[in-house]
Amino acid sequence: MEFLKNWLGGGQDPRGAVMPLYASIVAEARDPVWYARLGVPDTLDGRFDMIAALLSLALLRIEAAGDSGRDAGARLTELFIDDMDGQLRQMGIGDVVVGKHIGKMMSAVGGRLAAYRETLEDEERLAEALKRNLWRGEPGADARPELAAARLRALSDRMATVDLATLLAQGLPR
Repeated sequence: MEFLKNWLGGGQDPRGAVMPLYASIVAEARDPVWYARLGVPDTLDGRFDMIAALLSLALLRIEAAGDSGRDAGARLTELFIDDMDGQLRQMGIGDVVVGKHIGKMMSAVGGRLAAYRETLEDEERLAEALKRNLWRGEPGADARPELAAARLRALSDRMATVDLATLLAQGLPR
């Protein structure tokens, strides 16, 4: 009966458990410090890149939990996809090409996830990865990749000190 209730739309969305974390990722990506003080481009691409960086850090933290985090990682990714789908549609991108754009976005997130997994422990290498990903290889005069790397690394360190259930329920630690 529970399956039928969920299938008919009467049950709770299982993604609700990770909604606080996703909402905090988006809120952090909107923090003006990234753009005004650290020089991340305040553009549509720059904001996407910031969400992708923070999402990647959260997914790496969830991945560190092993099998117990597998479902949470999948749900967080689903929320991201739904959010990006909605954003694209609000921008007027039609059904025919939304899937293609989402595929490119997921490929970008996958690349960032791999890059940050390899460089997170070394701020200098992380700064280089950020130059490629936040500044798309062309950091301007206002870009502060070393400071952005330090800030992301500090966030990652804080996430590592919080148990997974708390991270999911309360979002990114301050």
